[in-house]
Amino acid sequence: MDLMEAIEVRHSVRQYQDKPIPAAVREALQAEIDKANEEGYLQLIIAFDEPRAFSSMMAHYGKFRGVNNYIVCGGRPSPDLQERVGFFVECVVLKAQQLGLNTCWVALTYGKGSCKSLVEPGSKLVCTIALGYGETQGIPRKSKAVQDLCSVNGVLPEWFERGVKAAQLAPTAMNQQKFRFELHSDGHAVSAKSLGGFYSNIDLGIVRYHFQIGANSASEDWRWEA
Repeated sequence: MDLMEAIEVRHSVRQYQDKPIPAAVREALQAEIDKANEEGYLQLIIAFDEPRAFSSMMAHYGKFRGVNNYIVCGGRPSPDLQERVGFFVECVVLKAQQLGLNTCWVALTYGKGSCKSLVEPGSKLVCTIALGYGETQGIPRKSKAVQDLCSVNGVLPEWFERGVKAAQLAPTAMNQQKFRFELHSDGHAVSAKSLGGFYSNIDLGIVRYHFQIGANSASEDWRWEA
């Protein structure tokens, strides 16, 4: 499947089968993580066959079950760390979907002590990604309308609309979707901004990546504007 197909079929999954991830899939996923670490200046560490982070009471509260694989997401403290985590980790999440795996972004309900030990001293733990073969493929969540997620004068260009529709399907904390895209008057520059809320900077990175995939499926004659 291509990235747009991965966006459409990927949903959050919290319960997993007791099924090992094959070596070839692990290698492909590690390659994507290495790329994200290099391009995003992050520290993403994948833990295979290691259930401790999701054996805690917090994980039980979050209704997780059978999570034996996960990705620890961190990096050196900086104002844009969470947004970079959102953007580049979503690259890994969609790659996992293409490889036949299921995932779930997890910011609170996991054992942080088990994950902090994997992050280098002086770096910050941001979140984790539960990973594996789901008991189900998850279910779609209700989304806001396209017009509630963007600001544009006149008719939406096809590439911009595709970008917003891809962002419409992005995972956000508590499904809050507190973001907005703006097409500038030149018809080519796009801004993305957060409207606040829990983990909104991570969400902003995720939706920016989704928008980019959707927009590039129709045109590459556009650019991000600060």
